[in-house]
Amino acid sequence: MLIEAGHHVIGTTRTAGSFATLADAGAEPVLLDGLDAESVRNAVTTTEPDVVIHQLTALKNLSNLKRFDEEFAETNRLRTEGTDHLLQAALDVGAKRFIAQSFSGWNNPRSGKGLATEAEGLDPDPKPEARKTLAAMGYLERVVTETDGLTGIALRYGGFYGPRTGLGRDGDMLDLVRGRKLPIVGAGQGVWSFIHILDAARATALAVDHGSAGVYNIVDDGPAPVAEWLPALAEVIGAKGPRRVPAWLARPMIGRHGVMMMTEMRGSSNAKAKRELAWRPAYPTWRAGFQHLG
Repeated sequence: MLIEAGHHVIGTTRTAGSFATLADAGAEPVLLDGLDAESVRNAVTTTEPDVVIHQLTALKNLSNLKRFDEEFAETNRLRTEGTDHLLQAALDVGAKRFIAQSFSGWNNPRSGKGLATEAEGLDPDPKPEARKTLAAMGYLERVVTETDGLTGIALRYGGFYGPRTGLGRDGDMLDLVRGRKLPIVGAGQGVWSFIHILDAARATALAVDHGSAGVYNIVDDGPAPVAEWLPALAEVIGAKGPRRVPAWLARPMIGRHGVMMMTEMRGSSNAKAKRELAWRPAYPTWRAGFQHLG
């Protein structure tokens, strides 16, 4: 999308073995290890970008909600140390904009009414399993949006679905749904906000030229409770409907944070992103988007 918009794109990777993949996509490949300050400095000072887009994560093979912070430990380092390295390098070369990945969903305050807006901040009382992860997100959003010398934007993506995601045709989450291993917990009133991966990419590409410094929820128009979207997803992929499990029975298996996601989570508003990024999701709701998973 960036190349189609006329930008020269530099794609980073930790391994030279990925150079061909980046080159085939039209990007100039560069080695970069986000946790190595010297590596980041060399990559950024060599290429001198006008815009830095920070999408560094380590999210493969997540499986244990009871150990949420442990599973996100390396990603949280990328959100803190990695962000510091990239921001400093961006300032050193005079970059104009800095766009970073955040998340919108379980980290929303749960006490408000309706859909959560960016102005409400993050959950002031996260479950113990996720406190370090929430703190890392808060750190990233704060330093990115408050750094002088460039326009810093944090994009809070909703739950990804679509090609090459965990909720794609060959994704781990769909395997759980097919095996009836993803139940509705309690009444299933936790409200999830989704975004098709292509719509997330479109919002990111638009942020290169649109929007003032700040945080933006990148979610679709139809946040919905688990009790609504999970049976619909099972139907789309031809699986049996999900089982139902009481919260007290689920807690030993998925922890307090996992139960909260299924029963208390609050959906997110996308009004700011629509207004300030000139963005509209091509898949307005997951109901349409779930037909395009892979």
